[in-house]
Amino acid sequence: MTKAEKTRNFIVEKTAPIFNMKGYAGTSLNDITAATGLTKGSIYGNFANKDEVALAAFDYNLNNNVSRIEAAMSAQATAKGKLLVYVSIYQNFIVGTISKGGCPILNTATDADDTHPALREKALKAVLSWKKRIIKLVEEGIANKEIKADSNPEQIALTVIAMIEGGIMISRLTNKLAHWDLIMDSLKKYINSLG
Repeated sequence: MTKAEKTRNFIVEKTAPIFNMKGYAGTSLNDITAATGLTKGSIYGNFANKDEVALAAFDYNLNNNVSRIEAAMSAQATAKGKLLVYVSIYQNFIVGTISKGGCPILNTATDADDTHPALREKALKAVLSWKKRIIKLVEEGIANKEIKADSNPEQIALTVIAMIEGGIMISRLTNKLAHWDLIMDSLKKYINSLG
């Protein structure tokens, strides 16, 4: 890895939590320089603009999330067990042990919906990829006779995603972890009822 690549990675690693907490509009160049200890010239010597830093920060946050989910899923033998991994991993977003600021998909989708088309596109691709992954898990569960044969994989995927992201939004907005627990209890019951 070249010195320039190391510097870019350092900038992304240090600013990813800030973009996740404050969003694109809320993150200033001063936030970036404060987090990295680098000058504005160093930042712009490695990135053309704040947009590039934000896009790279989203990728970094998303990849960390996906890596944790895949690692936890590899320890599960069943499709239902793998689906339940989402509950436990996202629980860590709620309590702040994984990522400062919560779920990068939800944060970016909300922040960039009407203001930043490139970030919105990244968030959309992340949701569609997540949906595709859940559909594949449900199809595996159907093939293994863990999940009812007449189940609609797309409907299940959208329900799981909506419950997780909606649960995060409600619990963070109300500042009540109990709301998350109630919604995730419903999601666990839903997943367990699939078979």
